[in-house]
Amino acid sequence: MSAAAAKASPKPEHFDVLIVGAGISGVGAAYHLKTQMPGVKFVALETQETFGGTWTTHKYPGIRSDSDLHTFGYRFKPWVGPPIAAASEILKYMNEVIDDNDLGKHIRFGHTIKRAEWSGKDNLWTLQVERKSDGAMLRMTCGFLWMCQGYYRHSKGYTPEWAGMENFKGKIVHPQTWPEDLDYKGKRMVVIGSGATAATLVPAVANDTAHVTMLQRSPTYFIPGRNAIDIAEQLRALQVDEEWIHEITRRQILKMQDEFTTRSRNEPEAVKAELLAAVKLFLGEDYDIDKHFTPSYRPWRQRIAFIPDGDLFQGIASGKASVVTDEIERFTEKGILLKSGQELEADIIVTATGFDLEPLGEIDFHINGKPLKFGDTVTYRGMMFTGVPNMAWVFGYFRASWTLRVDIVADFIVRLLKHMKKSGAKRVEVAIPPSLKDMKLSTWIDPEDFNPGYIMRGMHLLPRRGDRREWQHTQDYWHEKDELPKIDLDGEEFVYDKAKVEA
Repeated sequence: MSAAAAKASPKPEHFDVLIVGAGISGVGAAYHLKTQMPGVKFVALETQETFGGTWTTHKYPGIRSDSDLHTFGYRFKPWVGPPIAAASEILKYMNEVIDDNDLGKHIRFGHTIKRAEWSGKDNLWTLQVERKSDGAMLRMTCGFLWMCQGYYRHSKGYTPEWAGMENFKGKIVHPQTWPEDLDYKGKRMVVIGSGATAATLVPAVANDTAHVTMLQRSPTYFIPGRNAIDIAEQLRALQVDEEWIHEITRRQILKMQDEFTTRSRNEPEAVKAELLAAVKLFLGEDYDIDKHFTPSYRPWRQRIAFIPDGDLFQGIASGKASVVTDEIERFTEKGILLKSGQELEADIIVTATGFDLEPLGEIDFHINGKPLKFGDTVTYRGMMFTGVPNMAWVFGYFRASWTLRVDIVADFIVRLLKHMKKSGAKRVEVAIPPSLKDMKLSTWIDPEDFNPGYIMRGMHLLPRRGDRREWQHTQDYWHEKDELPKIDLDGEEFVYDKAKVEA
């Protein structure tokens, strides 16, 4: 018997609800459970040694939000800083939520769930949990599992395999595992990628590197603008209460986002022209906008990062940064040989090439003794899944702030838990009703509507969707905020155990 096995807990510790993760979703879930269901016994287990999730995992220079904090912040706590904020500011905000609501006692850090087993006989989840501090394997049980671990592997980012990588004499770094001691001062850096990470990293290092080049296979849309919200500043000048400012500003931003999303579908060429005109204001008429900043797809088929004060474009205009649009032939001793024949020499190459999709948080799931094949399930509104009892997953929005969904999904879960308690039900799962037995099924998301690389690479890992709104993750906050509160919990898609009694 191993030392870890010898330390295994003989009797499992039980919770009514177990939250997986203490990032932006897990902390929000803990808040809503504590405030909306006083007395419920719950715990949040976090693999890392502190809260924060994404904002703790990533430590590359300049890490910041790519959407505004008025809507990325929780609805219940006003955001009083600039709309685009650094990771440190976001962590400070989250820490205040934890301290102000005494959530710390419900969070256990350094706890990694290795296996989760559902027993229909006992109506319980049994979890095998590794405690990092001493290597002990603990057993915990819970009535309901609330997955807030995100959607990607935190331990390692996605880096393609390019020919000749082993020949490069410099350093190759992924932003997700950025070395704390990496010295880039006076060095030549190439950042591969053109998403939000690259757009954040390039201006952050531009003043310290000898030169930084953003190497992209194809261009990406960006929205440059002032890092401030006019209405928030005006209301502050009038000394309006911060809670009012938070709500009013959120409503205005969400209305503008809704209009922008609608226009991106209905008037793609007009929106495209506006986005490119904003970039041209920074880079001038002579810069090759067509080559370097004009994507082949319509706006919003991939996430659009906000560039505060246009810092990425300011770096390019100053000559401290540059953009190269080309494909990689292979790595060389000195850098990267491009298919055009150009060689980019570098001391450091950063692969800002995205995430590895991991929808179940690297947990080995079993349902009644059988391994869970998550990709074989069908999603109910992107939060529950056929054949998976007493579990919900928080997957946020692509076209709006992630946290907006944290709040409204939490309201639904709390309402569901209260409904089960009132009716005496111990188990709930969703099932496609007989009336929809011939419903057409397809991939989690329509690639024609949204197609980031990490989703395309890992689509087979994600549940399927139906051709009805209820059986999709619509990415549509503006309708979901009204639809989710009206869900009939006694509707035919909800299947409860036999213990249920009439309320």
